[in-house]
Amino acid sequence: MSLLDMPFDPAREAALVTGAGNGIGRAIAQALVGEGVRTVFADVNRDTVSAAAKASPRPELAVPWVGDLADPVAREALLAEAASAVGRVTHFVHSASPPRRESDHVLGVTTEIWAQMHAVNLDAGFHLCRELARKLIADKAPGSFLLLTSLHAGTPRNLPHYSTAKAGLSMLVKELAKTFGRCNIRVNALVPGAVAAGGFVADPALARHIPLGRLGQAEDLAPVALAVLSNRISAYVTGAAIVVDGGLSLTNWFEPPDLGDL
Repeated sequence: MSLLDMPFDPAREAALVTGAGNGIGRAIAQALVGEGVRTVFADVNRDTVSAAAKASPRPELAVPWVGDLADPVAREALLAEAASAVGRVTHFVHSASPPRRESDHVLGVTTEIWAQMHAVNLDAGFHLCRELARKLIADKAPGSFLLLTSLHAGTPRNLPHYSTAKAGLSMLVKELAKTFGRCNIRVNALVPGAVAAGGFVADPALARHIPLGRLGQAEDLAPVALAVLSNRISAYVTGAAIVVDGGLSLTNWFEPPDLGDL
């Protein structure tokens, strides 16, 4: 039997994926279900998350959940629902993030949009990781967490609320990996490039900046995510940032935003 034949142990492992209604989160959640892993699909949009669960390779293993992770009450409700539906969550993927708008540059972003971006990405990511880890530690069970960050965690994007939230997540990955490693809980970051999915509407002309010559698709991320999540394949990988960008990070083409007449 090949090492890659059975990356997960469905009898003992279960997953929770946020942002599972579309884009990268959807692709990863559906891939987990395809491997036989019971998976909670969490999203803010009922229609898209229900459709994602139904379209999974094994819909009977997919549990849709709807709520806004900017709300602390919703985070607790998600944890309770996940425990009820799939039992102990061993694999957590945090892909949820509010939509990005080019008008939300440093002089355009409102206090509310700033707070929401940080609440969904950083606050929810921290809280869910910590509470899921508490259960794993108490049960002396291994776990694997994967947080979706961005190339713009280290490169300005003209969207300060987004870039700073992702930068915070990047450091959170390192903090959690260092703390939880002794408990056999691995924590890594997945760093997408220009992926035409979810909240990112890609200009096809962007492909000229990408060494592999094309925009990414959510399906480009899912196999890598599964490999990093798997405790059989990536048992010695933690605190890492896995870049999947077609080589886009080798260039930086962004110009400062147009602020109009100052």
